Amino acid sequence: MSAESGDKELKPSGEPFELFREWFAEAKAREPNDPDAMALATADPSGLPDVRMVLLKHADHEGFVFYTNLESAKGDELAVNPQASLCFHWKSLRRQVRVRGPVSRVSEAEADAYFATRAKDSQIGAWASRQSRAMEGRFALEMEVARYAAKYALTHVPRPPHWSGFRVQPLQIEFWRDRPFRLHERIRYLRSTLDGPWTTEHLFP
Repeated sequence: MSAESGDKELKPSGEPFELFREWFAEAKAREPNDPDAMALATADPSGLPDVRMVLLKHADHEGFVFYTNLESAKGDELAVNPQASLCFHWKSLRRQVRVRGPVSRVSEAEADAYFATRAKDSQIGAWASRQSRAMEGRFALEMEVARYAAKYALTHVPRPPHWSGFRVQPLQIEFWRDRPFRLHERIRYLRSTLDGPWTTEHLFP
């Protein structure tokens, strides 16, 4: 039985972002491991799905933002098919949020501003790693790290041209909450266009 079995039934509001903010704040307070972690699903040119964990860096009415190497597998896939799905799973809260929609690049200013907040070692790592591509061994990565660490030892690290962010712009957001006897609670928000009104529906578990 869920620890939340006494909770009141979820009541949909006019839009989903307030509920997401509420749940995300609770996750940051109570989820012990990476409350900002989310599964990102994309598809390659053949349509074969691909999924991995990334970190949410910003969320608002415009969408859900993460950052990556643009030449990585996910960067390549999103360049061809700019659509994605996200899944947040907060195990300690027994909650899940799923997001689906088109994907766009963040602005250069947004990417620069976020990159500037990263630890210098992480900034150097963004230059050193040819993400998703084969390497001969760990030593090859360590050599690249050493090369860029020396290059930027006495100066700030600029954002690499191959490193930026993506914004998943939701057309669907589904909230799932564990309930007793596997009769889980699901509410889905939908809209047909990014500037259209939201509709809601309760789903069978």
